Amino acid sequence: MTILYRPDDGVAGDFIPFYWEGDYHLFYIKEYGDETGHGPGRPWYHLVTRDFVHFEEWGEAITHGAPDEQDVDVGTGSVIAGDGIFYIYFTGINPAFAGTGKAAQVVMRATSADLRTWHKDPDFRFFAPTELGYELDDWRDPYVFWNEAAGEYWMLMTARTDSGPVRNRGCIGLAVSSDLVTWEGRPPLWAPGEVWAHPCPDLFRHGELWYLVYSVSREWIATHYRMAHSLAGPWTSANDDMLDGLAYGAAKTAGDGSQRYSFGWLPVRADESDDGEWLWGGNLVVHEVVPQPDGSLAVRIPETVAGAFDKPAPLVAQTVLGSWEVEGESASTSAVSRYALMTLGEMPEECLIEATVTFEPGLTNCGLMLRASDDLESYYQVRLEPAKNRVVLDRWTPHFSVTTPNPPFMLERRVVLEPDRPLKVQLLVDGTALVIYIDDRVALSTRIYGRREGALGLFATEGEVRFDRIGMATR
Repeated sequence: MTILYRPDDGVAGDFIPFYWEGDYHLFYIKEYGDETGHGPGRPWYHLVTRDFVHFEEWGEAITHGAPDEQDVDVGTGSVIAGDGIFYIYFTGINPAFAGTGKAAQVVMRATSADLRTWHKDPDFRFFAPTELGYELDDWRDPYVFWNEAAGEYWMLMTARTDSGPVRNRGCIGLAVSSDLVTWEGRPPLWAPGEVWAHPCPDLFRHGELWYLVYSVSREWIATHYRMAHSLAGPWTSANDDMLDGLAYGAAKTAGDGSQRYSFGWLPVRADESDDGEWLWGGNLVVHEVVPQPDGSLAVRIPETVAGAFDKPAPLVAQTVLGSWEVEGESASTSAVSRYALMTLGEMPEECLIEATVTFEPGLTNCGLMLRASDDLESYYQVRLEPAKNRVVLDRWTPHFSVTTPNPPFMLERRVVLEPDRPLKVQLLVDGTALVIYIDDRVALSTRIYGRREGALGLFATEGEVRFDRIGMATR
């Protein structure tokens, strides 16, 4: 089983985490992508893990309905314990109902005594309260929690108001309950009038701040957050309001009271190509979420995941361009007015690469080269650009020319890059998946389909840089 979980017979998306008695129960929507063999519709499946490395598959949790039923697609929801019973609130989705007077999206419910066997409640349907100004067909992704201050359960929803410009009606809907049985709609918790919708809302509190986590429908597949001192708002944005890059879908969070983690998915691309369209579903990616003194959220690789890579892989340094000094686990270069490159040997298909990077003022860029071909005509590049305060994932292919340039590929994240300050870089590689961690603060997840093998390398452009604690390890 790979380190970034994915079912053998499909893809996974919209992970719904629930922590219970030492275990993280991860429910998720499964996409087979094979209507001939499995028919239309998406069910929920169930994983259990304690360390995000080893997973126990509990199989199907909630079966989807027939094509003419409300829940032909079992949409996102949440899990909560109450009075000795576990409740799943999920979305019953039937796109064929849209515009017919039947609701295309309805909140439904299932219960369980043991978290393993679930029974749908055939009598429970919670429709969008259109009398409060909500659209009928957008009422999904229920997130249920106990609001201690209000003394009642709250349900947050992906919803839309029924007035204003069509593209700007997205809101976080709200409903309340005293007993997890009956629910009453309320005006939106947050209606910024900015986007189409805010899928998969999630909420948690740390210290004096509430964090509202959600995705945005206008982008690729990204997860954002807002902060507030009160559930009444105002909800404000950090300078960097994302948990990852533009390929980290619908992340929700859960924790054990000490650490908190985000559970998102890295999408696959059409035709397994770096140029392919991002598709729904992929692999699980877990980040540890760490609130910072200014209230912003940093993310880093979970200790259990990093610790699983305990078998060092050999590194063989070979200078290709420029002048390098190598000593133990360190390498440095003074690439003044030029480019310097060193290779370190073949990369395993699954590995964790680590290095601490320190650069002098005036450096143009530096970083690591991944899966480089022998002739160095093809490779991926994790590039640190101090002048722009960003980390970039880029690629080079042998087809590049002035008249036929590479298709756009570059992905980036903002990160403060200061000279003379050591910067920790970790690269988690799992087949076609890559997760970049910078300084225990920023993550960037993506796909690397174009090359499945090749060498690890170090590079620098126009400046002095030192790489320390260089390592590559497998499980």
